[in-house]
Amino acid sequence: MQDFDVVVLGSGPAGEGAAMMAAKNHLRVALVERQSEVGGGCTHWGTIPSKALRHAVKTLNDLRHNPLLRDFHAANPPQYPQILASADKVVNAQVASRRRFYERNRVPVFEGRARFADAQVVEIDGGGESPLRLRAAHFVIATGSRPYHPPELDFSHPRVRDSDSILRYDQHPFSVTIYGAGIIGCEYASIFLNLGAKVTLVNTQERLLSFLDEEIAEALSYHLREQGCIIRHEEAYASVEPRERDVVLHLQSGRKIKSDVLLWANGRSGNADDLGLQALGIARNSRGQIAVDDCFRTAQPHIYAVGDVIGPPALASAAYVQGRFAVQHLLQPESSSSVSLEMIPSGIYTLPEISSVGKTERELRDAGVPFEVGHSAFKSLARAQMTGETVGMLKLLFHAETLEVLGVHCFGDRASEIVHIGQTVMASAELNNLRYFINTTFNYPTMAEAYRVAAHNGLNRLA
Repeated sequence: MQDFDVVVLGSGPAGEGAAMMAAKNHLRVALVERQSEVGGGCTHWGTIPSKALRHAVKTLNDLRHNPLLRDFHAANPPQYPQILASADKVVNAQVASRRRFYERNRVPVFEGRARFADAQVVEIDGGGESPLRLRAAHFVIATGSRPYHPPELDFSHPRVRDSDSILRYDQHPFSVTIYGAGIIGCEYASIFLNLGAKVTLVNTQERLLSFLDEEIAEALSYHLREQGCIIRHEEAYASVEPRERDVVLHLQSGRKIKSDVLLWANGRSGNADDLGLQALGIARNSRGQIAVDDCFRTAQPHIYAVGDVIGPPALASAAYVQGRFAVQHLLQPESSSSVSLEMIPSGIYTLPEISSVGKTERELRDAGVPFEVGHSAFKSLARAQMTGETVGMLKLLFHAETLEVLGVHCFGDRASEIVHIGQTVMASAELNNLRYFINTTFNYPTMAEAYRVAAHNGLNRLA
């Protein structure tokens, strides 16, 4: 039996945030990871490899449209397995960096599957004769999530894939059907479209990404269709028929969609099945997600849960913040307030990408807030014209009377970087005013100049 102040289960962003926060505050902390390398699903089969794949596909798309390099690309078109392999070096570099974090901070990492023996002890099955037992005053569950698998679907068939196994697909698909038009579904639709595949995106809702600002969601929908994507809204699957040479998705409407591969991207399940939580009275919902309070405490107050295992927003950035906050709370429970997700931006890595922070138009209308909108079309910016990335816009929502910036929504190249300027201004009570973007000098030419253009556009709309 080994004793610690904190034991963290899982080494993804949430677990890393918790472990590093504990180590920096001189707690005796240990981390348990069921895989042979640290990093969790985010590093090995989620965010990092999929975004590295996206970057490789974007680079190829840029080559295809560059008149100086078009002939080279046409003569040497890489196949999907080759492009996937290009992501391996990024994954390996990330694993090495994260391993050093634990080594430098003297955090021991135990490999194996953890299960609570009681409320103060976890047993780690590392493949040895007897499990290793760790006792701690506090635990942080950060075991992440996995793609949801309807029990009637045969995911062992090579033509039926989820967002993890699609990264091991060993062919270059001519056609792809994606069931589920959430963030993952839309991102992979962009990737396969830019690889030249025929893509059908099946959406169970009435429009894409309903949590987004409507104008931004409509822009994405239009752009996907312009690239050749077929989008089927308000459809539900009836059955899947995998065959030797193709797979057929049968929809409840009677429509049948045939393709080389089906990517199932409809929901995720929390990785909490085998942790022994039921015996501790810790509840989970039908998707395996753990119930927590505003401070990320479970029904056992000394056991916290953070990240994807507790459900939305299921963002790597939010998971890291949650992990840090959980440890901060166990250190100073009286002085810690709840985590606000208001200023955590969303990043959707379609081609081009989307990023938002703050309120949408619908939320402001429903709340009765007097607001106005400022736009900047990327096609009018000198930097966008130089790079050829003219698709997209920056949209600022601001209070019509106080000029307080209430929301920033961006669609276009580098949107996930551009949004941070607005995020910084919104987070500062002193700076948060639309005129900040007018009175500040931006480098020229840059994409950041879009803030000045959008601010002037917004002011011109005021009566």
